[in-house]
Amino acid sequence: MLVFTAAILEILWASMLKDANSVMMWILIFILIVASFLLLIKAYKLIPVGIAYAVFVGIGTVGTYIVSITFLGETTSKQQVVFLILLLIGIIGLKLTTKEERE
Repeated sequence: MLVFTAAILEILWASMLKDANSVMMWILIFILIVASFLLLIKAYKLIPVGIAYAVFVGIGTVGTYIVSITFLGETTSKQQVVFLILLLIGIIGLKLTTKEERE
């Protein structure tokens, strides 16, 4: 859940960058970046760093791509969708084959 929440925050701040044009917007983006990485750092204590980061980046990439298509009016192609699906398959595979460490 920590990695997933961190990735959602990453999707938010990355999607906001395109229209950031005020000090308040940049402050909000900075807060989201810090919160996202603090959650990711906390997740590193529970699961391997490589897996946590791969899942974080993968979810962030796919989510930001979907937001950019849905809300920001950017274009897409069938090839991009195929590669995003492959990315999701890899993320799910990493998650399913990684054991979480409990404290």
